[in-house]
Amino acid sequence: MAERPATGRKDRPAAPRLRLDELLEDLQAQVAQVRATRDRVHALLDAVLTIGSDLDLDVVLRRITESAVTVVDAEYGALGVLGEEGQIKRFITVGVDEETIKAIGHYPEGGGILGLLIREPEPLRLADLGTHPESVGFPKGHPPMTTFLGAPVRVRDRVFGNLYLTDKRGGARFDDEDEAVLRTLAAAAGVAIDNARLYEDTRRRERWLAASSDLTRGLLSGTDPDQVLYQVAATVRRLADADLVTVAVPFDGGDELVIEATDGEGAERVHGLVLPPTTLAAKVYHSNERVSSGALSEEPQEGGGSAGQIELGPGFLLPLGGSEHVRGVLQVANLPGGQEFSEATMTMISGFADQAALALEIAEHRREADRRMVLSDRDRIARDLHDLAIQRLFASGLTLNSVLGRISDRPEAAERVRRVVDDLDDTIKTVRNTIYALRERDREGARGLRAELLAETDRATGVLGFTPALRMTGLLDTGVPAEYAEQLLAVLRETLSNAARHAHATHVEVTAETDGSRLRLRVADNGTGIDPGVTRCSGLANLHRRAGDLGGSFTLGPNEPVGTVAEWTVPLPVEA
Repeated sequence: MAERPATGRKDRPAAPRLRLDELLEDLQAQVAQVRATRDRVHALLDAVLTIGSDLDLDVVLRRITESAVTVVDAEYGALGVLGEEGQIKRFITVGVDEETIKAIGHYPEGGGILGLLIREPEPLRLADLGTHPESVGFPKGHPPMTTFLGAPVRVRDRVFGNLYLTDKRGGARFDDEDEAVLRTLAAAAGVAIDNARLYEDTRRRERWLAASSDLTRGLLSGTDPDQVLYQVAATVRRLADADLVTVAVPFDGGDELVIEATDGEGAERVHGLVLPPTTLAAKVYHSNERVSSGALSEEPQEGGGSAGQIELGPGFLLPLGGSEHVRGVLQVANLPGGQEFSEATMTMISGFADQAALALEIAEHRREADRRMVLSDRDRIARDLHDLAIQRLFASGLTLNSVLGRISDRPEAAERVRRVVDDLDDTIKTVRNTIYALRERDREGARGLRAELLAETDRATGVLGFTPALRMTGLLDTGVPAEYAEQLLAVLRETLSNAARHAHATHVEVTAETDGSRLRLRVADNGTGIDPGVTRCSGLANLHRRAGDLGGSFTLGPNEPVGTVAEWTVPLPVEA
């Protein structure tokens, strides 16, 4: 039998085998795609769990940004938090080191592509950032970026901020799946941010209630309201996490305020500072309206106020008390570069300020009632001294006078009785003087040393051409005897006159202070300084004499960087 040719038998399985290989390759590709999708879903779930596992807002924002970079496999990522006016107030970055951030400078405020996403809060995907019409380029030092993917983060139907991602790893473009994943993550981020904010608001409210309770309890337990102002400043600084808090209260019958309590950075430099009517604090006091600023030291205040003494950044000022009776002005500020205060923080501090003002008013009513009780007791004591003690002493004196006639023949005894009568007369005079002092001590309308200091600096304005800065600390009204106060005012008039006539200064700072044991006046100017050719001056001799008469000292030296500093210091008597 002839054999069949074998060529056809070897070639037949080739086509089915190639088809099977293609099916296996497709199956492997689909398995790889399923695995990649599974891994991405797992990564997304892990990201959702990560951003929702903490209630600290700063931590949550950082985790959101890091998770967004991970789930879409981007090189760089950022979360721009929007402020009240639609500008970026915080910018959290991932993928850029600290040195690069410092080289770039201030974070973006919302221009270019970032601003487009703010105006149109919808997901945005670009193959090349530079070719888009809204692109404004990158600042100097910024790393180059090409592909872009952005999505808004909404919290209860309000855009909280935007996620910005650039440069997908491997040089690929962001695709539909990347966009879908980012939108899902943004939705979860909104829930996490809302929870963190609610938790933060709850904690803030708890701190506010605890602080209000402590303040009210302290005031109603008899704490001096002046001391409570320091407690208010410290509590507000802690609640707002601020760098500096000041409390300014008004002078009686004037438009000026004085900073009575401070807490924070540079507090000692502004404590006791008098605020003229041109400052923001005075405007808030008279308008009874809150004022906020991104840079307090750049506000037009004619160089007055704490912002003229210390470089201040974002902050706000609000009235301390209701519309009927504003008791002062509360200023809360951060140093330049610090964060701006949120509306929630300002609202919380405003509520605390109202509570503090109410507690202060109740405490002052209580102190006034106590003062009236003391005055009533003084009147009663004065009446008793007049009606009982003086009358009995006078009657005793008359009785002794009548005895003198009976013992005229006994000169030694008569002289002793006469001395007793003279002592009784002196005692009656002393009691009468005591009665007069009791009735005159709290006479209404008396001007204190603080008011006199303010009046002197106001009078010097016309001669100097500007208002001197005035700072007053300590119990100047109640702790300084009248004769010491008169000498201090005379020294102030002389030094201000010298600054106007000889120094040609453009700035003068006056400091009057007492710690209970000494009284100190410091007048510093930025004028021409001490003329070495002047060897004798009657005005300076008077200043030395006024200090020497009270056991104190007077010094005159150079100011830094230019000008003169005059210091007059005297010890106070122990009974003061």
